[in-house]
Amino acid sequence: MPGRLDGTRILILETREEAQFARLLAEQGADVLQCPMFEIRDAPDPAPVSAWIDRLIAAPFDDLVLLTGEGLRRLTRLARATGREQAFVAAVGEARTFIRGPKPGRALREIGLEPAVTADAPTSDGVAATLQRYDLAGRRVGLQLYPERDHAALIDAITSRGATVDAVLPYAYDAGAAEQTVVTAIDEMAQGRVDALALTSSGQVRRLFDVARAHGCEQRLRDALRATPIASVGPVVTDELAAHGFAPTITPANDAFFMKPLIVAMIGAFERRRQAQCDSGGV
Repeated sequence: MPGRLDGTRILILETREEAQFARLLAEQGADVLQCPMFEIRDAPDPAPVSAWIDRLIAAPFDDLVLLTGEGLRRLTRLARATGREQAFVAAVGEARTFIRGPKPGRALREIGLEPAVTADAPTSDGVAATLQRYDLAGRRVGLQLYPERDHAALIDAITSRGATVDAVLPYAYDAGAAEQTVVTAIDEMAQGRVDALALTSSGQVRRLFDVARAHGCEQRLRDALRATPIASVGPVVTDELAAHGFAPTITPANDAFFMKPLIVAMIGAFERRRQAQCDSGGV
């Protein structure tokens, strides 16, 4: 698909895997405007995370629920730094692993493992619904969490099935990072210098609005979003947009909620727009 995003300027809001996203977009000819939203850091207190790894190694969980690839990578990195990587990977391999979506699946494969079960939908609610089909009575379930979400409903869904939950939060967001860069990105959209905003996580949407409110430019953001095509990677992002009164104009087809199908959808949208301009006598 070389060159099919030539002449487009795509804004991406960097978080975990947007370096890869930027590369994939650039390979299609896009001019990528990268906006760091926040920094991801290890948990401020590593002791509870390290203790969770110890419990996993000493008595591997019956089931392990992985919500993000970033979380598993952080856990693996801490285990490696403390001389426990081999034992950690072996213990993860003994558990029946449930993953929320493709990203934790990729992180598992990086350590030589395959997920046992993928959630029906790549959301925490999707994980909870999938778990309802399994007998969890008396089982020990490890649960890897991620920041900025209340996971009480997911934990309740597991414990209501008769399981015990051992949860870990291996990383944190630095919400104070790069706020001025976010404001600049809002201005770029407001001034019509962005052809599309590509969103790959719900946290990006929340962060946009949080920064806009903090800097007194929420109305400018809303006006900019109305004037800018929005590409959403999947239903979690789309639901967060809806909570703020917006809907995406570009989404992947066939329930393929990851980066490459999103890029294919963007290519199609821009090709249709160019064709429409040609048909109407435009450039």
